[in-house]
Amino acid sequence: MSKDDSIGESLRKQGISRRAFMKFCAATASLLALPPGMAAVMAETLSRARRPSVIYLSYQECTGCGESLTRSFSPTLENLMFNVMSLDYYETLQAAAGTAAEAARKTAMKENWGKYLLVVDGAVPVGHDGAYCTIAGESAVDILTEAAKGAAAVVSVGTCAAFGGIPHANPDPTGAVAVSRIVKDKPVVNVSGCPPVPEVITGVLAHYLTFGSIPELDHLGRPKVFFGETIHDRCYRRPFYDEGKFAKTFDDEGARNGWCLFELGCKGPVTYNACPTVKWNQGTSYPIQSGHGCLGCSEPDFWDKGSFYQALSTGTWSGGAVLGAAAVAGAAIGVGAAIVSRRRHAHSEKEKQS
Repeated sequence: MSKDDSIGESLRKQGISRRAFMKFCAATASLLALPPGMAAVMAETLSRARRPSVIYLSYQECTGCGESLTRSFSPTLENLMFNVMSLDYYETLQAAAGTAAEAARKTAMKENWGKYLLVVDGAVPVGHDGAYCTIAGESAVDILTEAAKGAAAVVSVGTCAAFGGIPHANPDPTGAVAVSRIVKDKPVVNVSGCPPVPEVITGVLAHYLTFGSIPELDHLGRPKVFFGETIHDRCYRRPFYDEGKFAKTFDDEGARNGWCLFELGCKGPVTYNACPTVKWNQGTSYPIQSGHGCLGCSEPDFWDKGSFYQALSTGTWSGGAVLGAAAVAGAAIGVGAAIVSRRRHAHSEKEKQS
């Protein structure tokens, strides 16, 4: 199979049927919330397109985002790697090492200059002239700057790459910054999360590979199709929040009955992500469904905003970030409903005693 093969040709050489390819396109179109008819458009575009080069750089990270990426099921990473794109450099998955690995990166950049998609995982340390992260004698800052020059677009995978994440947390000894602080002249898509939902990563890649452009972004550079609503808006526990029914501990009767985890520190009302809709492990579950409140990991500076188990107030986080008007209103309604519910319960108890 040649890199110059179109996606359609590479699929045929591997014995993948048109039917299977259409199912892949339909699943991807659904994931991206595209109209049903776009599956056929996607299939036509992809079948003719040359497999684009993808260069994946890793800096201050824990490989959790890469682990998440390998667990995507629709589309799967191997489907993207072998059928849709040419993953020419990724330290975690590639067989080459040392000089051969760096030669592969530079060759891919040279042969695909101006056309390749650059994916970056991890924060970029700028302290001490970038000395805290070096590869083959070059700093992360220098490698990223060079690679970004020839990229068509840049995808920051994970909260570390998107917003600085854990390395950027106070006191930030390495001077860790987001990719967008280094790359200023190319479109940057922030796929935040610690780690991001697997299908969100592959969905963004599939969108670019299909349409040759990045998806519509929010004010933080995140794809609106995945980060357009808060976790709270789509949470299956939301009705209990509206009724003022909150778990008081992680093992009380309310928790066992699926009541809202707001008072246990859930950051769902101020966190934008696709966890409740796409979920994890092939759509099996997500943190709130498994009984733990949202940590707000897809938001900037989530490590420095106070305790994960301290309830949001209607004014500010302990870290000082003001809640949005909608979140404030929602919190006030939910807490107000709880007060009304408790008063009704107390009144009922008094009537029983009399």
